[in-house]
Amino acid sequence: MKYYKIENGVAVISQLDINGFDGNWVQEADGFDVGDLWNEDDGWSRPVKTTEELENEAREWRNGEIVSTDFIVALTDYPNHAAWMTYRQELRDWPSTDDFPDTKPIKP
Repeated sequence: MKYYKIENGVAVISQLDINGFDGNWVQEADGFDVGDLWNEDDGWSRPVKTTEELENEAREWRNGEIVSTDFIVALTDYPNHAAWMTYRQELRDWPSTDDFPDTKPIKP
């Protein structure tokens, strides 16, 4: 069984044996880990991400998609080349749309 040390409502470390360790320790729950929230009234929960955090994560994903498809640009005989070029343009335009960051462009 794993336990998490809670500081200011946040799980900061985990370990299997907590005997002799000071602090507030709670038993693990499925799907939760270091960085997640815990309190006595509600138990485990996930921190709510800010709009800025969600947008930054979306931009990182988008940048990765663009980089991973860079090689297609020069390969004009690549299967569905035009669709891939459209996808790349949609990725570049995505942050300025109303769908950002909730609805990602779809790969061809």
